[in-house]
Amino acid sequence: MPTAIGPSCARRSSGWPASNDVIGLRVSAGLLGLGLALLPGASLADPTDATSKEGQLDPEYAAGKAAIATKDWSAAIRSLSSAALRDTRNADIENYLGYAYRQSGQLQPAFTHYQRALQLDPRHRGAHEYIGEAYLIADNLTKAEEHLAALQRICLIPCEEYEDLKKAIADYRARVAK
Repeated sequence: MPTAIGPSCARRSSGWPASNDVIGLRVSAGLLGLGLALLPGASLADPTDATSKEGQLDPEYAAGKAAIATKDWSAAIRSLSSAALRDTRNADIENYLGYAYRQSGQLQPAFTHYQRALQLDPRHRGAHEYIGEAYLIADNLTKAEEHLAALQRICLIPCEEYEDLKKAIADYRARVAK
């Protein structure tokens, strides 16, 4: 027959009465943090990437990004256009589409996709940078400077997009001055 635990067996250890509780909480929090750090992609996933319910990158979006990496602009446009039909609220896809169109020399559709990206996410740093660069190609310094000013407001600390567009504007001014 089991015996009941007496009061002497249930006593806390010596020291501060809550010390075991505090240590237990610290250990639990540490293990939770370790568990999250060890889960693949738990904290490293890009929340702006087009992902399906299973957490997989949309295959057309992935193919479009791969095509951009190899500078295959027509393949990028094809794949990203397909991904955009399935995910109509993704500013990143629209930004990549604008980039692919701009790199292929098609400024009008590039502007359309950059503007769509900025409608979806007015603080999209990449879209501001790339549309600013597109305006420089179209010889519209004023509009490029508007997007540089937007980046200055968005980037509370120095950001790459601001620095890149600032340099592109300086290079444009130097080219025009010759």
